[in-house]
Amino acid sequence: MKKKSNLDIANEKLDAFDKVVNGDKPMRKAKKGETFKCGVDLGTSSIVLTVLDQGDTPIYGAFEYDHAVRDGIVVNYMESVSILKRLKAKAEEILGVELTTACGAIPPQTGDGAAKIVQNVIESAEFICNAVVDEPTAAAKFLNMKDGTVVDIGGGTTGISIFKAGKLIDVMDEPTGGFHMTLVLGGANHIDNEAAELLKRDPKREKEIFGTIKPVVEKMATITKHGPNVPVVEPVIVVGGAINFEDFIPTFAKTLSMPAYKPDFPQFVTPLGIAMYDHE
Repeated sequence: MKKKSNLDIANEKLDAFDKVVNGDKPMRKAKKGETFKCGVDLGTSSIVLTVLDQGDTPIYGAFEYDHAVRDGIVVNYMESVSILKRLKAKAEEILGVELTTACGAIPPQTGDGAAKIVQNVIESAEFICNAVVDEPTAAAKFLNMKDGTVVDIGGGTTGISIFKAGKLIDVMDEPTGGFHMTLVLGGANHIDNEAAELLKRDPKREKEIFGTIKPVVEKMATITKHGPNVPVVEPVIVVGGAINFEDFIPTFAKTLSMPAYKPDFPQFVTPLGIAMYDHE
């Protein structure tokens, strides 16, 4: 029997996790006295809460679409706190336990100020914040990346972490993400950003939409190819909610001039990795 790759193992967890997100049942019932690890991903288009057990197995998750973050920076503090409180309450009701700790994340190189704001959001939602990590490195942790490159394409930024022999050798971030696709789509169709965001998510018009935003995808691949201080290491795994287009990976890989891979449900990779840092 062929040995499962790290991506195969990650996909099994992602497929199972997707079945419980925003549902009314967890993966399993909480045991008496059991404590859980939580990840909070304050994204440009959504806020995601993930819950893992102490063995890093996904148990439950919930998310809400939002406009509280721009280019990886919280721009509407109260909206972020309000959404996270609702997600926390929902998860606690489903699990039947109190969730006490959580970790957050920021795009690389956005500074201590951005990390402090994320920490404050988490603590205002009545969690103890154990850490704030960078997003592509959190994704790599979930993927168990020892050698390779993780490209985390979020709503506002393209973050890149490169690993060799289990060590992070470079990390960077550029402000190009899903929101920039929305801007291009809005300009091309003469509609506002909210209408453009809804259009971007319309699966019936995917081919047409991708034709318009293709230059943004090529720019993301160019950033990945030329932005880091060291050469990109294979395999290249691309994650983030902005990449859910059939032609995204082939276009990205062609510009990058090397193969690239997408996990199942790439929007959940980083939030699950964030939760893995939630320990004392």
